[in-house]
Amino acid sequence: MAAALVGEAALGAGFGELLKAVVEAGKTATQFRDVLEELESTLSSIQPTIKAIESFNKLHDREHEIKPLMEIICTGEKLVRKCFTIHRWNFPKKTCYTYKLRGLKEKLERFCLINMQTQQTRDIKEALYKMEQLGVEVRRLSSKEVSGSQNGTFSQVAVVGSCEPPKPRGEVVGLDVPLTALKMKLFKDGVSVIVVSAQGGSGKTTLVQELCRDEEVKGKFKENIFYVTVSKAPNLEVILQKLLRLKDHRVPEFQNEEDALNHLEQNFRKMATNPILLILDDVWSGSEFLVDKLKFALPDYKILVTSRFTFPRFDFTYRLQPLNDDDAMTLFRHFAFLKNGDPYIPDDLVSKVMKSCKGLPLALDLVGRSLCGQPVTIWRRRAKQQSKGESIFNSSNELLTCLQSSLDALDSKAGIRDCYLDLGSFPEDHWIPATALIDMWVEQYELDEDDDAIVNLHELSTRNLVNLVVVRKDASEADGYYNEHFVTQHDLLRELAIYQSSLVSEEKRKRLIVELSRNNFPNWWLEEKQQTLGARLLSISTDETFTFSWGNIQAPEVEVLVLNFRTKNYTLPVFMEIMDKLKVLIVTNSSFYPAELSNFLLLCSLPNLRRIRLEKVSVPSVSMSSLHLKNLRKISLRMCNVSQAFGNGTKKMSDIFPNLLEIDIDYCDDLVELTDGLCDLVHLMKLSITNCHKLCVLPEGIGKLVNLEMLRLSSCTDLMTLPETIGSLSQLNIFDISDCLSIINMPVQIGELHNLRKLYMRGCSSCNLPSTITKLQRLKDVICDEETAYQWDCFKSCLSNLRVTVHEEDINLNWLRTCF
Repeated sequence: MAAALVGEAALGAGFGELLKAVVEAGKTATQFRDVLEELESTLSSIQPTIKAIESFNKLHDREHEIKPLMEIICTGEKLVRKCFTIHRWNFPKKTCYTYKLRGLKEKLERFCLINMQTQQTRDIKEALYKMEQLGVEVRRLSSKEVSGSQNGTFSQVAVVGSCEPPKPRGEVVGLDVPLTALKMKLFKDGVSVIVVSAQGGSGKTTLVQELCRDEEVKGKFKENIFYVTVSKAPNLEVILQKLLRLKDHRVPEFQNEEDALNHLEQNFRKMATNPILLILDDVWSGSEFLVDKLKFALPDYKILVTSRFTFPRFDFTYRLQPLNDDDAMTLFRHFAFLKNGDPYIPDDLVSKVMKSCKGLPLALDLVGRSLCGQPVTIWRRRAKQQSKGESIFNSSNELLTCLQSSLDALDSKAGIRDCYLDLGSFPEDHWIPATALIDMWVEQYELDEDDDAIVNLHELSTRNLVNLVVVRKDASEADGYYNEHFVTQHDLLRELAIYQSSLVSEEKRKRLIVELSRNNFPNWWLEEKQQTLGARLLSISTDETFTFSWGNIQAPEVEVLVLNFRTKNYTLPVFMEIMDKLKVLIVTNSSFYPAELSNFLLLCSLPNLRRIRLEKVSVPSVSMSSLHLKNLRKISLRMCNVSQAFGNGTKKMSDIFPNLLEIDIDYCDDLVELTDGLCDLVHLMKLSITNCHKLCVLPEGIGKLVNLEMLRLSSCTDLMTLPETIGSLSQLNIFDISDCLSIINMPVQIGELHNLRKLYMRGCSSCNLPSTITKLQRLKDVICDEETAYQWDCFKSCLSNLRVTVHEEDINLNWLRTCF
C-alpha cells in the first residue's frame, strides 16, 4: 500500500490513513496517549494545508515535490499501527516507541517548516512581485510628504525604518536549533506572544535579530517586521510614537495613551494584508504590561519578546540554553584570534580558557577580546587563575555588570536575594533537591511553611537565575510534596553568587563557601590565632583526595551547615561541637556508592538542630541508638543504607527523636522493613517512604501514629499488604500508595479514615477496593490510573463530593539524573 501511495502521489489519502491510525491508537494504546495527542494535534493543524498543496501541485505539475512527505506519512502509519501491539507494562519498548513517535512528529514539523515554507515563499514571491514593486513606488512618494506643525499634527514625522530590525553584531554561532524552534511557533496558529528568555549575555537579542534576517520569516511577514528596544525603564510614549510612525504614517496629536493605542491598532489593521511581527527587545519584570497593551485582535499578528525573565501568562516561552563546547569554541576563536599575525597558542590552553566562560556568548566575547593578540604567557596566566578558582569576574567588569544587574533587581524582593546567594553552597553542575533548599530557607529565614520557600524558587526561576526542574509531572506540589523538584543553575550564575559572598573578609561573611582539594586549606583556616567567623551558613565541599584532617575553626554563629563530599568514608568535622545555633545539617555524597558516615555522635552536642538531610550515606545503628536529639523536627534520607538504623535497636525511637514531626525516606534500596519502634513517634505528622522497592511490610503498630496527617508510600513495589491498624490513623487526610504494584486488597479498615480527603492510587489497577470505602464521606479527590477509575464508579453515588482524576502517565527519564 505504501509503495502504491508514493507512486500515485495520493497525498490526501495517505495523510488521512495516518491521521485515522493516530486517532484509533489514542483510544486503545493508552500508554502512548500523550505523544499520540501531540501527533494528532500536529496532523490536524496541517491537514488543510496538505489538501491545498495537493490540489495546487496537480494543477501546476509539481507533484514530485511532495514525494518525501509521502514517504514520511507511509512510514509513520506503520509505526503507529505497531504501537497497538505493545503492552503497557513493556517499559523498554514503550520508551523506545515513544521516542520513535516523537521523531515522527519532528520529521513532519521539520518538513512543513523547511520544505513547505520554502515552496510557499517561492509561490508568494512569484504572485506578489508586481504588488511589491508598486508598494516601493508608493512609499517613495509618501516619504516626500511633510505634515504641518500645527492643528493637531506632528512636524516631520516621516521617519522611514525607525523600527527596522538591526543586524546582529559580531559572529552568529550555535543558533540553528533555537531559530528552528522559534520559527515553528511563529508559523503556528493560535500563538500570539512568544517570549525568548535567558540570563543576561546569553544571546537573546542576537537570536531575534538573526531571526528577522531569515528568508522564511521575511517571506511570511514581508516588510511588516518591527523592532523596538524596551529596556529596564521604558517610556511608553516614546515607544508608541516610534510605532505610530511606521510606514510613513502621519502622526496626529493624541490626547492620552488610550488614544495613541487606538491609532496604532488602526494603523496595524491597514497593514494586516500581510502578517505582522512586532519584536519587543529586553523587557524587564514589571514592564510586561507593554505587551498586554500592544496585543491587538488582528489576524496573524505576533509579538516576540526577549527578556531575562519568564512571563508564564503568555503563550509560549523559549529558554535559550548556553552554547555547547563546539559552538563555544567557534565563537571564542572568532573573538580571540586575528586573521593574520596571531602568536601560536596551544589548543589545550585555548580550551581551558574557553571552558571558563561556561558557554555564555557575552563571556566568550569579552574574554576572547581581552586575550586577542596577547602572548602565550598571558594565556597561561589566565588559565592558571581559573584553575586556582579565581573568579572570572575579577578580570571582566563588563561581564560582572551585565549579570549583576539581574541580581540588583532582587533587592526589592524581601529574602529572594539571600536565597539566590545560598545556591553557591552546592557543587557545580549539581542537581540541587528543592527539599534541601526548603530545609535551609524555612529555618534560616523563619518562613512560615515549606510552600513559602517554593514561592522563592519560582521567583528565581522566573528571573532565569535558576532552572526549576520537575522530574515527574505528577509530583504532588499541591500537597507540599517536592521530592521530584530539583534546581539547576548556570555555572557563571553560581560563580556570581560565590563572588558576591567573597567581597568581604572571611570573618565578616554572612555565608562562607569553602572548596577543599587534598589538604589545601585556605590561609585563614591555618592561622594559629583564628578570627571567630560570623557566618550563618557554612558550606564545605571536599573531593576524593581529601584526607579529613579537619583542624579547627571557630564558627559559633552557623545555623546551616552544608557538607558536600566524594569519598567512600566521611567523618563529620569535630568543630561542629561548638555550633550551638546549628538548625540544619545537610550531608551530600556525590560519589556512586553510599559512604560510611562516622563521628555521628557529634549531633548530640547540637541542642538546636531541627532538620537533618543525608544523601547517599550509610547510617550505622550504633550511632542512631546512642543519639538524643530532642529538638529535631525532620529527618530526610535519600539513597542511603538505612537497614541498620531502622532495625530493632536497644533504645526507643521516641527517646532518640522525642519531638520528630516528619520522616522522609526516598530511594533507600536496602530498606526491607521498619522497626516497631517507629510507631512510638506519636508526634509524627508526615511519613513519606517512596521508591523503596524492597520494603515489603509495615509495622503492625502503625496505628499508634495518631497525629499522622500524611502517609506516602509511593513506588514501594514489594509492599504487599497494609496493616489493619491503619484504620486508627484518625487524622490522616492524604494517603498515597501509587505504584505499589503488589498490594492486592485494600484493608476494610480503610473506611475508618474519616478525615481522609485525598487518595493517590496511580498504578494500582490490581488493588481491590472494599465496600467500606462508602464510609469515607470526607474523601474529595482520588487520583488513579484509568483501570482503577472503573472501580470507583460504583462508589460515586455514595460519595457525593468525590472527584476521580485519571492520571496521565508521564514518560520521563529526568529522574535518572538525580541518582548519580
